[in-house]
Amino acid sequence: MKCLACGSGALVAGTLLDSGDGGKPAFKLDEVPAWKSLFGLGTRAIRCYGCVHCGHLQLAVDFSEKDKASYRQFEGEQPGVLDRINSETEKLDE
Repeated sequence: MKCLACGSGALVAGTLLDSGDGGKPAFKLDEVPAWKSLFGLGTRAIRCYGCVHCGHLQLAVDFSEKDKASYRQFEGEQPGVLDRINSETEKLDE
């Protein structure tokens, strides 16, 4: 992994700490209601990397395999509505 700011490979892994309530900070999915996140539902752990060269801090989210499968299905350009309707009617004709 390289630093996004300077391109150096001198990154040190670490943990982002929240000294407010003693819990670890987490990434909250927007689609999950706030009350569920109070119980730890819909949140993901955060990994941190600090660049020794320039001091840049990079954050990464630990997505589950289920998250990856769910969100990757929407990756890329989506076909238009008419294209989807036409492809469905073609499938029905077969």
